[in-house]
Amino acid sequence: MAGRLAPPCRTTRLHQRPRRPGEISASLKVPLVHDLASLRRFLLDYQKQILLPHELPAIQRAFDHACRHEVRELAEFDRQLANEAALKPFAEASKRIGQTELLKLRPLRDERIVRRYQEAVDRGEANAWHTLVYGLTLALYSMPLRQGLLGYGFQTSRGFIYSAANRCTFPRRLPRAARGTLRQPPGSRRAADRATRGG
Repeated sequence: MAGRLAPPCRTTRLHQRPRRPGEISASLKVPLVHDLASLRRFLLDYQKQILLPHELPAIQRAFDHACRHEVRELAEFDRQLANEAALKPFAEASKRIGQTELLKLRPLRDERIVRRYQEAVDRGEANAWHTLVYGLTLALYSMPLRQGLLGYGFQTSRGFIYSAANRCTFPRRLPRAARGTLRQPPGSRRAADRATRGG
């Protein structure tokens, strides 16, 4: 795996959120996004309840398992995520995105972990959550973990901002203003630093 570089678009779709802000607002039990203030509240709640405690650690763990060629452990962790109550509202879409992107790794089937993880998914023994496939992809292409975690946090927040701007009546400059206010998801830099230091 060392030295392999990722195509620029390889991880782009894996940054996408499985559901729209309105659906996630209901699952997080926060008000619907209707203005800049409610968008900020939504992003902070998403980051606090989903991104920092669940998604970034899942990416880190998948990355670590992939680097150590631990297919069995990766599949076991995959099954554990199915029991996370906070992730259940996003489960179907997360699996759909992850499985689609895992299939795109087929040219790397000479990589044992890709082949065996895909086989586990085919047998129904794993789900291919989009966060795990993202972590796997970072490892396969020797991309820095810290950079990948920060990129995931930034890209998902940006996706929410643009999704909200497309569905609500906001000033034309909202995406830039909101992105400037929330350029770095609170706590994600510390989470990335802890991950790269091994906890």
